[in-house]
Amino acid sequence: MLSIGVLKALASERRLQILQWLRDPAAHFPPQTDGDLERDGVCALFIANKLGVSQPTAAEHLKILAQAGLIEGKRIKQWTFYRRDESRIDEIKQAFRGDW
Repeated sequence: MLSIGVLKALASERRLQILQWLRDPAAHFPPQTDGDLERDGVCALFIANKLGVSQPTAAEHLKILAQAGLIEGKRIKQWTFYRRDESRIDEIKQAFRGDW
């Protein structure tokens, strides 16, 4: 189902870029000390650095994506790691393909 939150999340080039990077995190981010890129996700700090924005700005983008159900956050120590929710993304793709 498409919601306003999903449409808002997809309306930003930066958020679309984050989703693209998280599709293949090993190709876009360096290895992490804590957390596996594929299993646990990418540290929010790495995402902020790659976007070239402050941590609070990146956190807002990640919050919007998470509220839309497009990504999931996982706490490891003091860090939050993000990865795509592929099943939710598939649902959204199906909704876009459906009859309006």
